[in-house]
This record gives sequence, C-alpha cells and structure tokens, in this order.
Amino acid sequence: MSTAVVGKGLEGIVAANSGICFIDGEAGVLSYRGIDIHELAENSTFEETTYLLWNGRLPNRQALAEFGRQLAQARELDARIVDRLRNIPETAAPMEVLRTSVSALSYYDADEKDNSHQANVRKAYRLTAQIAMLVAIYDRIRKGREIVPPDKSLTHAGNFLWMLKGEKPSETATRTLDTALILHADHELNASTFAARVIAATLSDIHSAIVGAIGALKGPLHGGANEGVMRLLLAIDKAGADPVEYVKQMLEAKQKISGFGHRVYKTEDPRATHLRRMSEKLCKDAGQPKWFEMSRAIELYINREKKLNANVDFYSASTYTTLGIDIDLFTPVFAASRIAGWAAHVIEQLDDNRLIRPRAEYIGPAYPTPWVPLDKRA
Repeated sequence: MSTAVVGKGLEGIVAANSGICFIDGEAGVLSYRGIDIHELAENSTFEETTYLLWNGRLPNRQALAEFGRQLAQARELDARIVDRLRNIPETAAPMEVLRTSVSALSYYDADEKDNSHQANVRKAYRLTAQIAMLVAIYDRIRKGREIVPPDKSLTHAGNFLWMLKGEKPSETATRTLDTALILHADHELNASTFAARVIAATLSDIHSAIVGAIGALKGPLHGGANEGVMRLLLAIDKAGADPVEYVKQMLEAKQKISGFGHRVYKTEDPRATHLRRMSEKLCKDAGQPKWFEMSRAIELYINREKKLNANVDFYSASTYTTLGIDIDLFTPVFAASRIAGWAAHVIEQLDDNRLIRPRAEYIGPAYPTPWVPLDKRA
C-alpha cells in the first residue's frame, strides 16, 4: 500500500504554485499579489484590482485608464447570444443560463482558436465584460423588460447596475457593489478556480475553463450560501419573529445556518469585515435597517453559542438585497466578480503549464483479486 499523505477533499494538499493570491487562515489574511484585501477594499476599484490580478502589479494612471477603456469596449454581445437568452425556458435558473451562455460565447469570439497569452488576455477582457452583461440582460428578459444597452462611460460596477435596473445608480450603490466585486475577485484554489485550472491544463480553451468554473460555483457547497442567508432573513421577517429565537429553534432542530464558518479561515473572514460595514451603511441609507439589524443579532448569537464567525456570504446577502439584486442572481453576481480571478489563474496556468494529474489512494479489493467465471458467481 502507498504511504502517500491523503487529504480528503485535497484538504491541506498543495496542488500548484501561484503568485496570485495569498491566504493565512490562522491570521485571517487575504491578499492579492501581496496587497492586503483591506487596502484594496478601501482604496482600489474593481478595474484596478483586476489589472493587478492579471498583470502582477498595480497600474499607473495611464495603464488604468487604458484598462478601463478596453474593458468598456468589450461590453458587446452578438445578437445571436441575446436571441438565445430570449428562448431559454422559464424554468431555467440564472446560474444554468450563465453556464450555457458562456459556453456559447466562444462561437462568436474572434480569438476562439488562439490559445496564446495575448489572445487569452483579450478573451479575459471580453469574458469579464460579457458575464456581467449576461446576468443583467437575462434578468431584464425574464421580467419582460426592455434590454438596457451598456454605457461605456460607467465603471464595471456602475454599468452592471445600470443594465440591471435601467436607471443610473447612485455613487453609494456603485461604490458598494464595486467593493463587493473586489472582495469576491479571487480566493486562491477554491473549487471553481481549481476546476478552471484543471481544464486549462489540458490546453482546452479559456471559455471551457470558465464554464467548468461556473459549473463548480453552481454547487451549493461552493456558491449560494448568501442565497440561504437572505431566505432565512426573509422567513424571519415574514414570521415577525425574533431573529435569535428563530435561529435558536433551527439549531435545536439540527438545521444548518448559512453564512458561518469557513474551510480556510480560523478567525474572521477578512472579507466579512468590509461587507458588515457596507451592509450597515447601505441598509441605513436605503431606509431598510432591519436586514442589517437582524443579521447582526444572528451573527452575535452564533459567534457566542457556536464560536463560528461570519464568512463572506453572510453580509453580502443583505448588501445585494438592498442594492435591488434578486436572490437567485447572488451567485451569478459572484461569477461576475470571480471571473477576474478565474482568468488570472487560467492565464497563469497556461504560462507555465503542466497537465494536472493527481493520484488516488486505492482502497478497493486487494490486488490481485481473481477472476470468477460467470456461472460460478453468487
């Protein structure tokens, strides 16, 4: 038998060298290219952070302006993609729509057959712009509303809110979403990012890698926890219940409370620190303080009773709801942010590629197990 160290779910196993994201779960540290997430959340923009992830350094003023211009220019969708969105069954979930639509984008990409570094960077611009557009356009279509054309003068966050709601967003709303996009932009070798790198390592195309990442994010053990948080808050509000008593009864019934604990962090998720603050301000400014107040009461109770900290999903629920984003769009919006990190990892993988082919610790019947003729089998 092998003496290899096995981590179930690859827990604790180092699977790649990467210069993109650093996490210290014991200390609650998250950084992109060595820059602390707190500095980025407070000082950066999604465009600047994406440039950092893709290029390994912060842009100067000229480079940032050019990056923003190219990202805005990439806000185009082939009319046949929009036609597809119009003909999707009403029963389709937005994550299913996003997964399939991103696959179809490759048909109309001028660089589809080119897997070079520069071609993948160009495709990364387009995918980053297009994924946000797909989410907004599909939501308009399913609600019977007119599609809002992109505004290339707006930031990535501002344009998404514009296309989603059909009205120019406030500075507060734009900055709030912009910060949320920064916080969700990358998180090392999580399930979706690892899936993307595995696919890229076969020398498949970047669209396939991103489709694989979206498929992984669609799973409830990876994406979607903030949907569970918001459904909980809505249920408490509808019942007119005390949030702590409601959650206490759930725990006594052995029900899971979404948005707490993390596979990596042993202390507070540093992203939750910012989302808590954003949720409080946004909910108060929007005249909907109850969502933050309920969330805060639940967080304090769970922390006291279960010693669990809120993760990135907990306060993103109330933040997105107050921004007017529907619950079933929470995970697609996550993808509209994480495409920045996914693209960075695909490009990094292909720049120094080796096929990812781990081994398994065999636990089946002993070798050799003899062949039993058909008429002698029990």
